[in-house]
Amino acid sequence: MASSRPRGSSFSRNISSAATSQVPGVKLGPNGTSFLSSGISDLDQILGGGFTLGSLVMIMEDPEAPHHMLLLRNFMSQGLIHKQPLLYASPEKDPRGFLGTLPSPMASKEEKSHKRSAEQDANLRIAWQYKKYFGEQNSEVQRGGKAEYCNDFDLRKPLERHYYSGQRVDCISLRDSSNLAPLLERCSTFSTQISKSDGNITCAGRIAIQSLCSPQCEFSNKEWDMLSFIRSLKGMVRSSGAVAVISFPPSLVSPTFLKRWQHLADTLISVKAIPDEDKELAKLLTGYQDMLGLLSIHKVARINTQVPAILEATTFSMKLRKRRALVLECLNQAPVDGSSGSSYGTSGSCSGSSKTGNLDF
Repeated sequence: MASSRPRGSSFSRNISSAATSQVPGVKLGPNGTSFLSSGISDLDQILGGGFTLGSLVMIMEDPEAPHHMLLLRNFMSQGLIHKQPLLYASPEKDPRGFLGTLPSPMASKEEKSHKRSAEQDANLRIAWQYKKYFGEQNSEVQRGGKAEYCNDFDLRKPLERHYYSGQRVDCISLRDSSNLAPLLERCSTFSTQISKSDGNITCAGRIAIQSLCSPQCEFSNKEWDMLSFIRSLKGMVRSSGAVAVISFPPSLVSPTFLKRWQHLADTLISVKAIPDEDKELAKLLTGYQDMLGLLSIHKVARINTQVPAILEATTFSMKLRKRRALVLECLNQAPVDGSSGSSYGTSGSCSGSSKTGNLDF
């Protein structure tokens, strides 16, 4: 008698999750989806796990402030920490110089406790040869340790050079190109290197393109060419194990093409600067003085599902925790007692105050 096999739904996809779970920096999600971290833990939680693998993320810039650079830096640094291939394109003459501005990961609680124990051991009077031997052993153990899915990054401390000095980091300048053909060819080569094998993901990669329609680019007035490039790039990353992030100034795109760009994006985010002296806004929002800007989520990627994503909020404040790490907070109305809001990752509600007052009927 033939052995009976469990029946599955005809709508379910046959996706191997065992191989995907072993890829560094990849997190498994529902319906066979996989995620890459955005480099901001609060943003990962808001999006349900991070940026969906094989998706196109578009960030609408604010011409008055370079807040989109914070998102790009964290996204790129997180990939380099996980030793993932990176393709970076920029309208600057020397895009590789931008890698020197990427933030460094902050020490976790386990690393801090290990560092304190190492300092205590260093106080012991041991021969220099033995001390050096033990130090080399400890460094090998740290290198062999598993990296976190999402790190907190110190925006004041640059990333160590050895993370981006390898051969898996490719940089391209958009300033000298009269068209997008060279960039499209580099993206095609990059996607081929991290393509899926029999439906399984063997390696994850990241593509970061800064200010696609910047005036420094000669193709900035060729809107049809840029639209065709975005459509082709989306098809490339969908069939590979990569996530592409494109930032662009929406004010330089015509309204008709802007809607098409937004439609092509799987995840659509916008950042906006906050005026330094807006007294009316300061009265309405808690912690207004500590805000860097506002981040709005207009669209969330939906791959392998038709269920729409329901967010608790769509607009969040961007702040620096201890003036070092970027965090997102729900917008809270300023209470009478002047209490401040809480990070999205530490509070499930949109209210930062836990005090309740007497109801007056």
